[in-house]
Amino acid sequence: MKANEINLAVIGLGYVGLPLAVEFSKKRNVIGFDTNLKRINDLKNCHDSTLEISSDELKSLNNLEFTDNSEDLQSCNFFIVTVPTPITQDKKPDLKPITEATKTIASYISSGNFVVYESTVFPGVTEEICVPIIEERAGLKINKDFFVGYSPERINPGDKIHTLTNIVKITSGSNKFAADIINDLYATIIKAGTYQAPSIQIAEAAKVIENTQRDLNISLVNELSKIFNILDIDTEEVLKAAGTKWNFLPFRPGLVGGHCIGVDPYYLTHKAQLHNYEPEVILAGRRLNDGMGMHVAEKIISELIKIDINIADAKILIMGLTFKENCPDTRNSKVFDIIDLLKKHECSIDVCDPWIDAYEENQDFNFVKVSSLKNSEYDGIILAVSHDDFINLGSNKIRKLGKPKNIFFDLKSTFSKDESDLRL
Repeated sequence: MKANEINLAVIGLGYVGLPLAVEFSKKRNVIGFDTNLKRINDLKNCHDSTLEISSDELKSLNNLEFTDNSEDLQSCNFFIVTVPTPITQDKKPDLKPITEATKTIASYISSGNFVVYESTVFPGVTEEICVPIIEERAGLKINKDFFVGYSPERINPGDKIHTLTNIVKITSGSNKFAADIINDLYATIIKAGTYQAPSIQIAEAAKVIENTQRDLNISLVNELSKIFNILDIDTEEVLKAAGTKWNFLPFRPGLVGGHCIGVDPYYLTHKAQLHNYEPEVILAGRRLNDGMGMHVAEKIISELIKIDINIADAKILIMGLTFKENCPDTRNSKVFDIIDLLKKHECSIDVCDPWIDAYEENQDFNFVKVSSLKNSEYDGIILAVSHDDFINLGSNKIRKLGKPKNIFFDLKSTFSKDESDLRL
């Protein structure tokens, strides 16, 4: 397949798929497919609720067609899958989105076509789960009639520096022929260059350990913060001091949410358990990070009790709901865990987050979402997410939102030690 013969479809138009479709459309015609009709209509109206692509850029695109009609995929011969790979309530991989996308492709794939997966999976999903679906449903044979590859996404939502084209792209294929064609295609849009992994499983494994490593590093400093809190030592000051050594890693304690770091380790541990290996370190880190929301709620409750605030009557403001700063994504945000525990103690909860998209306003939240803040209103204030809006507001104005007797919990040490009552 030559470059000018590729008719490309991107399946899934979220944080990963949309930027990918946009970049490829600068080089060739692209069909962007998503089953979410509202998402498709928004994009046709040049509105991206993820805020990854501006309205002006969407308006300028001439080679990108958005659709929720799978029949529009009939003209395509190269499919890139960028659907989510979440976990279930019992923290097992939920492969339904990726298998459903594969079934859709199998209805339209024909001889000579390519399928590349970008969704984060455990090693083996592409070749052991997805390929058999295509072979059975389409009646085709891998590496004879069609080819597959894996090129893991590395999108960092809200990051305007480490964007798609500025991050090295790992590529791989089901044989050398496929690997070369897939790598060449991505090389047309990735300025930072590509890295050809020796096999699909190596590429899958490389992706899943990237976030597992970050998760473990954060869990370590989270545990250190708990220890230093018991010892009445300021964690941030300890990390600053330790950071003067050249090889000390600059991680900070906090909530670990989102669609990657808090999810990907469970994909790897699931695969290990299928092979009768019970991971110890990885799951220990996950348990610790999953419990940080409860830890934050318990800390502020304890401090409110110390200043004689009746918890059942306490009014608490939580500043920030998204899983990270300057980003509208609330998926797997551990701020919800803080809210849930405070609500169990019958606290009244207000949440302020200027980054929450309008489409979320009608969700059944168990708190009041506020856009304007009043002084002398709150017994407790939790700065949970360091949005620029909150940093620019400053600690003095934030403290004025509290009643004369209040607790200000600067969860991420956004301000100096003297500007808050609590830090992790």
